[in-house]
Amino acid sequence: MGVSSFLKKIFGKTKDSNTNIVFQNENNNNKSQSATIPNVEKAENFIDETFTKLKETSEPILEDAVEYASQAKDIISQYVEKATESISDIIDSVKEANTEINDEKVVYNTVVDVSEKEINSTDE
Repeated sequence: MGVSSFLKKIFGKTKDSNTNIVFQNENNNNKSQSATIPNVEKAENFIDETFTKLKETSEPILEDAVEYASQAKDIISQYVEKATESISDIIDSVKEANTEINDEKVVYNTVVDVSEKEINSTDE
């Protein structure tokens, strides 16, 4: 019977130490959760504040960009009109020059040297 009481004491101590370890782990887990929650909340607040500041800062810039884009569109449309008129004038002047050339008889001067013998592909 001494052996059974010895074994009961050993296993009883192990059971008690395991229970203590479980309680310590739960306690540490609760501490780490309570320490982590404020940090997460701080991070969320920081992100919200940063996003709000970014939004407030970027709104005037975006408004200016829209205004400049509108002005650029107006200026470009004016130049497109001028370019279209210029191209139209160029096309008209080319058409006029082409009709003048077609109305005139064009004489081509070609000079042939008859002193040289004509080369044919068979004269090798």
